Amino acid sequence: MADRPEYNTELFRQGLEVRRAVLGAEYVDGSLARADDFMAAFQKLTTEFAWGAIWTRPGLPRKTRSMLNLAMLTALNRPAELRLHLKGALTNGVTRDEIREILLQTGAYCGIPACLDAFKVASEVFREIDAAAAKATE
Repeated sequence: MADRPEYNTELFRQGLEVRRAVLGAEYVDGSLARADDFMAAFQKLTTEFAWGAIWTRPGLPRKTRSMLNLAMLTALNRPAELRLHLKGALTNGVTRDEIREILLQTGAYCGIPACLDAFKVASEVFREIDAAAAKATE
């Protein structure tokens, strides 16, 4: 991880802990390492605000937060972030059956095109995870 003075806050440290736990240290540390002077401000914002100020709140469990993210990212039709948060949702205990229901629910309220794109992304993620698991057991 880049050693930047702007990252040296307690809120950043708290957010970084949750962000790594949900998205994986390899992904998060890679994002931080690739952040140049321009992108460092965004990394600080997302780590402190989304992960430090919101994900650390006691009002909702991580599983519920993940479920909400899947619905919102589907509604916004943000496939790259959806891909990332699908993996995080599985880490947080959301089942594939629950993911299916979340996507169907968003389809009913946000539209079939967004729902279709989300199903395609989820299917790709599940195939990648299954292939990696099969390879690991060889």
